[in-house]
Amino acid sequence: MKFKKNSAQFIFIFLGMLTAFGPFVTDMYLPSLPSMQVFFNTSVSMVQMGLTSSMLGLAFGQLIFGPLSDKLGRRRPLIVSMLLFVLATLLCIFAPTIEIFVALRFLQGIAASGGIVISRSIATDKFKTKNLTKALAIIGAINGIAPIAAPVLGGMMLKALGWQGIFEILLVIGLVLLGCCFYFQESLSTQRRSSARLSQIFANFKKVLKNKKYLYFTLEQSFALAILFAYIASSPFIIQNHYGFSAFAFSLFFGANAICIGVGAAFAAKMSSAQKAIRGSVLGINLCAWGLMIALPLDTSIVIFEGLLLVLCFMLGMSFTVATATAMDAARAQAGTASALLGALGFLFGSIVSPLVGLGNIMIATGVVLIVCAALTALSARKGLALLK
Repeated sequence: MKFKKNSAQFIFIFLGMLTAFGPFVTDMYLPSLPSMQVFFNTSVSMVQMGLTSSMLGLAFGQLIFGPLSDKLGRRRPLIVSMLLFVLATLLCIFAPTIEIFVALRFLQGIAASGGIVISRSIATDKFKTKNLTKALAIIGAINGIAPIAAPVLGGMMLKALGWQGIFEILLVIGLVLLGCCFYFQESLSTQRRSSARLSQIFANFKKVLKNKKYLYFTLEQSFALAILFAYIASSPFIIQNHYGFSAFAFSLFFGANAICIGVGAAFAAKMSSAQKAIRGSVLGINLCAWGLMIALPLDTSIVIFEGLLLVLCFMLGMSFTVATATAMDAARAQAGTASALLGALGFLFGSIVSPLVGLGNIMIATGVVLIVCAALTALSARKGLALLK
């Protein structure tokens, strides 16, 4: 199929691939975490630091690429980020120690952040209000393919080529997206770009933070993402080490959960109002978090554990879509900066909770992290909904 530049089909697929960068960078090598512990002869927590450092990079990089895209347009920063990603991924493949690998994962996260933050800005450039929600929902559904494919491919590559093969796949993805960036036609006209000097454009963060509606829904999305990352960090060890499943079987479980995230995102766009979607998703998130908090220490069957995760992921998909669309619509005038802060906080919170689930008994620590983050998600949503009345 031949796409015209910036046609609806190309934009949706391109943005879906860019937003999938986060799941691919974080999820694709998840099946290899236990084997990487053996490869580098290190601890569980040190292996998890590779996940933490990549999320810190994803957070920090968005704070740079977001404001820059408001000043320079979307296309040039995208090309720079993809070039950096290709270089960082290539270096990860040849990392000789876990310490160097962790440092390179930080650089890789910074590079991947450009695609994530600018994709939301492009969607805001192209669509308005209700259509923005629909666009983000479609992108979210496309994005659901990424976490399905990522761990499945990771599990297959781990058996065939080892963990380095996983990063070779990431390298190919980076090269494909780099080509798409050159094909992409700028979505932010010169007239709509920030007129401030580069040294001044970061002052937009202050304006965005004063926007309470934006702030509360950004916090809702960020605490919900923290729940997702707590699950991402703990599930390889719970499913493989505790329940005794293989790396490939883990990837299938992970893929089923990812489908639920995509379905939840699509379902949210069909609801009659954002308020109903937010209330329903937040209630479901809290019920599932408490269910897992009780089930994990009791050593319940994999059926109960996975059933709760399926519902939780559906609710998270709803929450991500509506909270993101509502926050971005509230800060449309500073879309790049708003997208940067929204994405950065989510990955920052994720980087904090990821090592926490590995402290002490992972079956208990995971449940505690889930219910705390779920409660904070509900509190943020409640404050935001009060402003929508």
